[in-house]
Amino acid sequence: MPELIFKGKEFVFNHHLTVPYRPLLPDAEKSVGEVDLNGNLIVHGDNLHALKALLPQYAGRVDCIIIDPPYNTGNEGWCYNDNVNSPIMKEWLSNNPVNKEDMLRHDKWLAMMWPRLHLLRELLSENGSFWMTIDDTEFSRAREMLDEIFGEDNFVTTVCWQKRYSPSSDAVDFSSLHDYIICYGNNRTSPVTHKPISILNRLERTEEQNKLYKNPDKDPRGLWRTDNYLCNKTAEQRPNLYYAITNPKTGEEIWPNKASVWRYSKARHEKNVRENRVWWGENGENTTPAYKRFLAEVKGVINGTWWDYRESGHNDEAKKLIREIFSEDSTPFDTPKPVRLIKRILSLATDEQSLVLDSFAGSGTTAHAALELNAEDGGERRFILIEGEPYADKLTAERVRRVMNGYPCVSTSKKELLRERITWTRFKKSQDIMQKITGLEMLYGGKFDRINKEIKDGELIVSGETDVAENMPALGGSFTYCTMGEPFNMDALLNGENLPDYTALGGWVFHTATGEALPEGQAVPTDFYLGESSAYHVWLIYKPELDFLKSGDSALTLSRAEKISKSKTDGKKHLVFAPAKFVPNKALLDKRVEFAQLPYALYRREQA
Repeated sequence: MPELIFKGKEFVFNHHLTVPYRPLLPDAEKSVGEVDLNGNLIVHGDNLHALKALLPQYAGRVDCIIIDPPYNTGNEGWCYNDNVNSPIMKEWLSNNPVNKEDMLRHDKWLAMMWPRLHLLRELLSENGSFWMTIDDTEFSRAREMLDEIFGEDNFVTTVCWQKRYSPSSDAVDFSSLHDYIICYGNNRTSPVTHKPISILNRLERTEEQNKLYKNPDKDPRGLWRTDNYLCNKTAEQRPNLYYAITNPKTGEEIWPNKASVWRYSKARHEKNVRENRVWWGENGENTTPAYKRFLAEVKGVINGTWWDYRESGHNDEAKKLIREIFSEDSTPFDTPKPVRLIKRILSLATDEQSLVLDSFAGSGTTAHAALELNAEDGGERRFILIEGEPYADKLTAERVRRVMNGYPCVSTSKKELLRERITWTRFKKSQDIMQKITGLEMLYGGKFDRINKEIKDGELIVSGETDVAENMPALGGSFTYCTMGEPFNMDALLNGENLPDYTALGGWVFHTATGEALPEGQAVPTDFYLGESSAYHVWLIYKPELDFLKSGDSALTLSRAEKISKSKTDGKKHLVFAPAKFVPNKALLDKRVEFAQLPYALYRREQA
């Protein structure tokens, strides 16, 4: 596979491994509901550090990742601020923000995204999916980078989302009407067939689609529609599908075209006949049969890669909603995504219990979409939002607070006053049309706040509009607002300052040792038990107390090793983290106990 080369790659290639671990610090005053680090989270902090902080608890557990990173158009004013130890990167830090005049802006964007994507993949579950919105500016480089990090076999598709419904008149040559949504899986190749496996849901059927199903023969299995009995294979390609079928009413022998043979084998056709799935028309005399496909057996609608704004929302809709939520501020956020777009992704990529992560949270649309979907289907999807900008509390989290608790808004009540097809003949009589509109304005102007005129799909529509104050219903839910703690410096803990709690340190050492997330609800700090990994039972002899850490009580002793060995009898080894051990390794072997020593500064003891 071709390799993507960019300036600075050698310095950021493994940068995600060197990022220090920083614990999450809950802020109860900015949260909604009780503080719960296992529930919904909104994290204010650099997303590189925040992603590293999530690994101990969430590695391999996130079902759907949605990110909307800077598109790098040169107008966003984003800054490269990763603390990478190289002269090139330090020079970049002095030339922020990134703009159109920056000749290295594409390299900086790739250097910024590279370590974050690596951490995001570590967080993604085995059957999870990753979605990234982007435009033409970085699309080609994004695809190459994602192929390298996720693996090109894990590429699912690129969706074209229609973000605007009309061209911009001040564009040069072309007006961009769409963005891209790139989708990858984590491990979507079957180890048996070596073919891609499905990781996404199908879309729910609409009423319009269901109207195609009828039941002309009153089949007790319900509504059905006809499906093609032929396929696109030739008789030469599929000789077993080239055979004669007898029409039961006329007795005529029907052969398929040699260029388009039957879709079903002879044995399968006979089964279809027995099950009354072959349709010869209402009079039974059609020259080609059809297959009866029942609505009750249809799983859903297969996904397409063109997402029309009428189904998935558009930019104007998103801006209108954010202005509605923050009525006191006309422009709280310039580039929100529509809730309908994110809900469509969540409908495809999640179930009712899924965990969703957005590490470029912006205005918080991902949380809003998850809450709406939960309200619609009774789900309990959880979300994690990460936002590094100062508006994380006042915009990102505040939007989520408002949609959880309900918010006042002004909706528009419309009454259609005129709908008329605009043909060329009518256009030539434009004066008559204008007089008709003027008459409506004079007649109804006092009854509405305004008279709206628009031409849509070739029709003139005149409506009376009235503003109606109302409260949007509360979607309910809670979240914990977090900031980032100081980086773990194990060699500086002996001074007794910033001693991490048991779960914070335990999550870090568990993930560092096993590469897995700390299992939820297994830790028993009183017994120093952390949890079970795929290979070990993991233990941590630790208390956030300096006197304990300096005492012999924090050491692994023979009696403690025997107790640990007998507590779990499933045959797995025991990995014990402790400041020291007072037992030789040889004595631990038959007990299937392995010792992992915490850093010296932590276990150094006072001399007696």
